[in-house]
Amino acid sequence: MDEKSIWLELQALQHRVALLEAGGNRSEGEDGLSADGGDPRFWLLAALRKRVETPGAVAFGGTVDLPDGRHYEWQWGEAVEQRLAADWSEAAAPLEALGHPVRLAILHSVLEGHSDIASLAALPQLGTRGQLYHHLKVLESGGWIQPQRRGVYGVPGERVVPLLTILAAATGG
Repeated sequence: MDEKSIWLELQALQHRVALLEAGGNRSEGEDGLSADGGDPRFWLLAALRKRVETPGAVAFGGTVDLPDGRHYEWQWGEAVEQRLAADWSEAAAPLEALGHPVRLAILHSVLEGHSDIASLAALPQLGTRGQLYHHLKVLESGGWIQPQRRGVYGVPGERVVPLLTILAAATGG
């Protein structure tokens, strides 16, 4: 367990002891932790509750420094009502584009700064150059990648944080 995790665990325990001593009765989530903003592990939820006027909202954001020096900051949020009312079929193409291990390897390589055709063609999972161009086309159609110049690809800046968020959500964070 790293130092930050230990600190968060200690903070949570101190919070729970304080609640017990005060006779507090807060609603708790499935994991037994307070989800009302009192627990330091729910700092994002506490801030979200202060900003939204609706009974529910979803949000994500991040600040990213990539190995090649690029920096991105991005955030998004909306009321749950809006997300539930949205046309979810619009997500099919971008999600489908992410649904292949070779395409994920391509995106990983590009984010690490290895974005030229020669570097991408050298990926061990990749078959032929024809297959590389097929995967690049699917990623481009899904909005995850775009040509920067001849033979070099990049993830659009506004897609970096969403991509990393989707990957974190898909693997359990």
